[in-house]
Amino acid sequence: MRKLPEAVPHGSHKASPEHESAIKHVTGTAEYIDDMPEWPNTLHIATGHSEHARAKILSMDLSEVVKAPGVRDVITVDDVPGNPDISPVFHGDMLLARDEVQYVGQPVFAVAATSLEAAKRAVRLAKIEYEPLPAILHPKTSLAQQDFVLPTHTIARGDADKALSDAPLRTQGELYIRGQEHFYLEGQISLAIPTEDGGVHIHASSQHPAEVQKLAAQVLGVPIGLVQAETRRMGGGFGGKESQAAALSCMAAVFAVRNRCPAKYRMPRQDDMVQTGKRHDFWQRFDIGYDQQGQILGVDCELVGKCGCTADLSDGVVDRAMFHTDNAYYYPHARITGYRGKTHTVSNTAFRGFGGPKGVLLAEAMIEEVARKTGLDPLTVRKRNLYQGDRNTTPYGQKVDDEVLPELIQQLETSASYWARREAITEFNRNNSAFKKGLALTPVKFGISFTSKHLNQGGALLHIYTDGSVHVSHGGTEMGQGLYTKVAQITARALGIDYSRVRVASTRTDKVPNASPTAASAGTDLNGMAAFNAAKILRERLRDFAVKEYAIEPEDFSIENDLVHLGKNTMAFPDLVKAAYFARVSLSATGFYKTPRIGYDRKAAQGRPFLYFAHGAAVSEVLVDAFTGEYRVTRVDILHDVGHSLNPAIDIGQIEGAFVQGMGWLTTEELVWDDKGRILSNSPANYKIPTGADVPEAFHVALFDQPNREESIYRSKAVGEPPLMLAISVWSALRDACAAAADYHYAPPLAAPATPEQVFFSMEAARAYRADSTHRKESEHHDA
Repeated sequence: MRKLPEAVPHGSHKASPEHESAIKHVTGTAEYIDDMPEWPNTLHIATGHSEHARAKILSMDLSEVVKAPGVRDVITVDDVPGNPDISPVFHGDMLLARDEVQYVGQPVFAVAATSLEAAKRAVRLAKIEYEPLPAILHPKTSLAQQDFVLPTHTIARGDADKALSDAPLRTQGELYIRGQEHFYLEGQISLAIPTEDGGVHIHASSQHPAEVQKLAAQVLGVPIGLVQAETRRMGGGFGGKESQAAALSCMAAVFAVRNRCPAKYRMPRQDDMVQTGKRHDFWQRFDIGYDQQGQILGVDCELVGKCGCTADLSDGVVDRAMFHTDNAYYYPHARITGYRGKTHTVSNTAFRGFGGPKGVLLAEAMIEEVARKTGLDPLTVRKRNLYQGDRNTTPYGQKVDDEVLPELIQQLETSASYWARREAITEFNRNNSAFKKGLALTPVKFGISFTSKHLNQGGALLHIYTDGSVHVSHGGTEMGQGLYTKVAQITARALGIDYSRVRVASTRTDKVPNASPTAASAGTDLNGMAAFNAAKILRERLRDFAVKEYAIEPEDFSIENDLVHLGKNTMAFPDLVKAAYFARVSLSATGFYKTPRIGYDRKAAQGRPFLYFAHGAAVSEVLVDAFTGEYRVTRVDILHDVGHSLNPAIDIGQIEGAFVQGMGWLTTEELVWDDKGRILSNSPANYKIPTGADVPEAFHVALFDQPNREESIYRSKAVGEPPLMLAISVWSALRDACAAAADYHYAPPLAAPATPEQVFFSMEAARAYRADSTHRKESEHHDA
């Protein structure tokens, strides 16, 4: 296995200080919500939920539930004091169902008891009568019936129909891509504590405390200022705690205020997998025109997202899938249509990459169709269609100004010995029928910014204490990704002090109001820049004090390596701070940042939704048993663009983790529902995330060291989501191995995820194609 880079000195800073909670994580002292000491009167919550995908509620008898041992309170939607609609953006996400249920698992009533076990036992005693109604369970059905949660959107450039009809070669196809369960280590949980003024303090495992605050106030019917939400850390989020964590906080808040005691709502794993949304399934159809040299001339793509029964965040998810249907490739003529399909399943939600991975996978699937039809290596086709030169504008009108990928791919194909391995693998496959090897190099170009413009803002609150210690609050949340560590590094660097002086506080809505969710890979870009701006204000305030107090010129003042320079003299940082305090200089400041130069005109379907793009590429090699479909990922080489890395060790860890999570999505993690809308993959027993044994033995990760062209924080780039799509190289390598069974003349269909069964079916399709081609040639020879 590859060794992590060592933390190396850089002035008084470390290039890679350890994660601020690393020691706490490995020693078990990091406190999560379920670790917090409980008050003796804490209530525990469970919900009774629908057993039907769609049905009218005819009657509900909860008398036995109320009488069950340990039960202290039972509520239905009519007991919610305020507005029970807890939708993040649009409407329809009810805290508890009113007259009709829309998916299996939808909460209908809730119980608060002295223990979680008592609450779970009690909900089983309910007697609910339903009238089942027709349900839509597949996005293709929603398209056929034109039943959508939100309006359809189209991005177009040029004349796609003419480009396709005039193209020398043309291929059509479809692809169904399944979703993914978040499977965070810490499940959904919230603890609400009533306050003396009728409000509530909520400890939430949430990526969006400000939304928790707003929606909890809404369901309670009180001003937002009476509710405070706090998040110290999450045991993973991956998007699953961006909008859907609010339901638990709202439920806990209602019970806490009604009963004037703490209320905790912790979902057991199976409830979590049944009742919360996942990565969207997508059904996609494509039509691509190209020439014999593999140059793409035009595309027409339709994407149907399985949104579930309400909109949740699906508008942004489908938009991002559309924005990334080009991935790294220039389409002269294009029409990309995105449908927000309604299904009577749990509302799907954010997941690392939002809809981006679905668009990128479609782009790579089309590239492989072109390669097999033209007889070219897929990498050759990819390189010929990259954004570069005057072919640098996306279908939605944003220019790809930084031509990172041509150089990055060139470096990777050399360092990973792509062409030598391709030759060796082709020879291996020619001489082996029992096993096939596959190889693929796939790139990613991922847009960084929220596609909803107003969310691109960040805030921070910075205090300097008289001993020189520094306390930072900001709007971002920590879910293991190292955001707190990076913000502390940024603050220390901006002030010129040692990293050890800085502490980052829990994210609280009473410290930084109206914060955006920690999502879209923008956590460091927004909150880091806000912290930088606050530090800049305080540094300038200290400079102005020093200039006056010590009779120096402004240019003679600096703070470097934790030492204050006053012309030829120096002093310790704490001494300067104490002097400023006694001179009544404010040692507290707020910082704010809003992303510049972004905006998307939805009506025109043109604009600049992203400040910049993050890039990367991966080469994956697989070995496949041609007669069972079983396989191993034997080697992975990654080169990823993070600009000037703020913390190389954390960034490499994010790249590795994202890649393995993406590999799970495309190989082992199979979400399955039955024909009644009931999810079957509802536990670790029947839903398989990758284990340590699935990590490639040869796993090489390197950073592409080139500063961001845009003025991001210290010219770094976001790293949270883009590397997940590098795992598409594994899917493409598996398809490459299957194509070898057809002598690389055919791109056999391959499902996503590519489980061993699906790889076997793809291998069979390739063998059938080869047999049919051989038979056809023999017939033609016989006729001649």
